[in-house]
Amino acid sequence: MFDPIMYLKVFAIGGLVCMIGQLLIITTKITSARILVSFLLLGVFMEAIGIFEPIKQFAGAGISVPIIGFGASLARGAIDAGNTLGVLGVFTGGLTATAGGIAAAILAGYVFGLIFNSKTKK
Repeated sequence: MFDPIMYLKVFAIGGLVCMIGQLLIITTKITSARILVSFLLLGVFMEAIGIFEPIKQFAGAGISVPIIGFGASLARGAIDAGNTLGVLGVFTGGLTATAGGIAAAILAGYVFGLIFNSKTKK
């Protein structure tokens, strides 16, 4: 069912996440790789303390599609597997939970590598 309010919330929250990242790139000397890792860890932290799910209920894909959502998925997988498998599950659960996304990213990277020619920066 088409819900224009949900689309607005997704766009606003997703845009806010991107805006924060862009402001960090423009106004600080933090590298984009460190910002990426910071956002991933923010998602892990938000999932660990239990605030990611209520935000996801409100914002949907606006918070779950950016790297913050990937971090939360890693944490959720580790927590769930840790509860069922113990210590081994803590180490394997995150990768098990995100395996589909990782495989899709590798496949897309391979396909685009075949289609496009990379060039070194001058």
